Amino acid sequence: MQSNFYQVESDLLKTILVVMAVVIGLSVSYAEDRVAGHWAGEIEIPGQPIAVKIDLTINDSDWSGTIDIPAQGAKGLPLSEIGVTENDEGVQVKFSIRGIPGNPTFDGELQDGAISGRFSQSGATFDFRLSRDIVVKDPKRPQEPKPPFPYKIEEVAFQNGTVNLAGTLTLPQGDGPFPAVLLISGSGLQDRDETLVGHKPFWVLADHLSRADIAVLRVDDPGIGKSTPHPKPPTTADFATDVEAGVAFLKRDRRVSSIGLIGHSEGGLIAAIVASRSSDVGFIVLMAGPGVPGAELLRKQNERIFGAAGIAGERKQNLLVILDQLFPILTSEDMAADKRRQAVEEIVRKQYEINGVPPAQQDKAHIRALAEQSLTPWMRYFLTFDPRPALEKIRVPVLALNGELDVQVDAEQNLTAIVAALKKGGNHKITVHRLPEHNHLFQRAKTGLVNEYGTIEETISPMVLDLIRDWVLSVTQ
Repeated sequence: MQSNFYQVESDLLKTILVVMAVVIGLSVSYAEDRVAGHWAGEIEIPGQPIAVKIDLTINDSDWSGTIDIPAQGAKGLPLSEIGVTENDEGVQVKFSIRGIPGNPTFDGELQDGAISGRFSQSGATFDFRLSRDIVVKDPKRPQEPKPPFPYKIEEVAFQNGTVNLAGTLTLPQGDGPFPAVLLISGSGLQDRDETLVGHKPFWVLADHLSRADIAVLRVDDPGIGKSTPHPKPPTTADFATDVEAGVAFLKRDRRVSSIGLIGHSEGGLIAAIVASRSSDVGFIVLMAGPGVPGAELLRKQNERIFGAAGIAGERKQNLLVILDQLFPILTSEDMAADKRRQAVEEIVRKQYEINGVPPAQQDKAHIRALAEQSLTPWMRYFLTFDPRPALEKIRVPVLALNGELDVQVDAEQNLTAIVAALKKGGNHKITVHRLPEHNHLFQRAKTGLVNEYGTIEETISPMVLDLIRDWVLSVTQ
C-alpha cells in the first residue's frame, strides 16, 4: 500500500490512502491489545487434558511469550512464531513452543474473550481453549519433604577423574555407623532429586529412609546441577564409574557401615554393573531395572505404549516393523556415519507417514533432531548391552520391584530375566514384588502412560517407600 502512496500524484488519493492506513493500524493495535497478556486453559487430549498457562507480550510490534505446563514441571518455555492477524473472520492467533521436537503449535481464533482452535505436534492434533478467567494451579506435591528434618543434611562433593560430582548426604542423628544407600537415576540428565514433571522422587525416598536411620547419598548427574559433564559423550559404562566413585566416597565416611545401591530404570542397570564388580556393595534395590538388552526392552516398551495409547491393528504393526528396521541400523559396525544418518532419517519419515503426516507436512528439523537423538554413543551402548552376565555375578541381596502398569520397563519381561540371571549365578537372596496399579515412577496410576505422571499428586506410593525401607533394614541389621 505504501508503494502506491508514493506513486500516485493526486493529493486526494494520498489522503484516502493515509486514512485507510490509520484505520488499519488502529484495527491491528486493538486486536493486539485483546491478545496480549495472560491466558490459561487446556489442550483437550482425550482422557488426559493438559493444563497450560501462557503469557503473550508485544513491544513495538514484536511479540514474545512463554508457556508453563504445570503437570510436566515446565515453566517459562519460550514461544516463537507468534502471529496475530485480523481479517473478516476475526482475530487469528498462532504460536509455537520453541525448541521442542515435533514443533508444538497452537493455531486458534479469538472469539468472545477466549482463544480456541487446534494444537498440533508431530502430526497429532487436539482442540485447545484459553481464557482470561481460568486459573491453572500448580499441581500439589504433598509428599515433598518440609522442615524441620529429624536428620542432618550435608552438601558433599567428590570426583571421578575429571568429573566433579556434587550431591546431598542425609544422615541420621548421632555418631553411627549407619547403613547407607546411593541413589542412581534413570536415563537422561537428572538432578539429585531425580526431578521429573514437578515430582522429586529421590528427595521423597531419601527423606523416608533417613527418618528410619538410613544414610542416603543422592547426586546430580554429570552435566546438570553442580556436577560437571564428562569430557566425551558418556554411555551407561561411564555412569557406572561415577557410581563407583560415590561408593568410594561413602566408604571413606566413618559414619557409614554397609553400602547399598538403589537404581531406578537405567539406574538399576548401573547398580547391577557396579555390584557385579565391587566388593564394597552390600545390597542393591532395582526399581524398574532392565533385565534384557536395550533393543528388546525398547521394542517391548513401544509395544506397551502403543497399546496403552489405543494404537492398534495395522498401524501398530507397521510402527513395530520400522522399529525392527531401526535397531540394526543403529548398531551396525559396517555402516558409514552419513549413510547411517540418512537411513535413520528415512525411518523417522516412515514413522511420520504411518502416523498420518504426509511428506509435504513433515518437519525436517524435527526429523533431524530425532535422528541425532538416536545416533548417540549412549543409545548404541544401551541397545547392545546385555545386563544378564552382570546379574549372574551378583552375590549380595537383591530387591527387585516393578509396576504392572509400567509401559517403559515391562514387569514380566524384565523381572523374569533378572530372577533367572541371579539364580543362574547361584544367588537366591532375591526379593521380588510386582505391584498392581503402579507405573514406572511407582505411583499408583490408571494407564501407566508418561503423560499421566505429572497429573498424579503422589510422587511415590507409600507402600513402595515402606517396602524399600523395611527390606534395607532387614538386610543391614
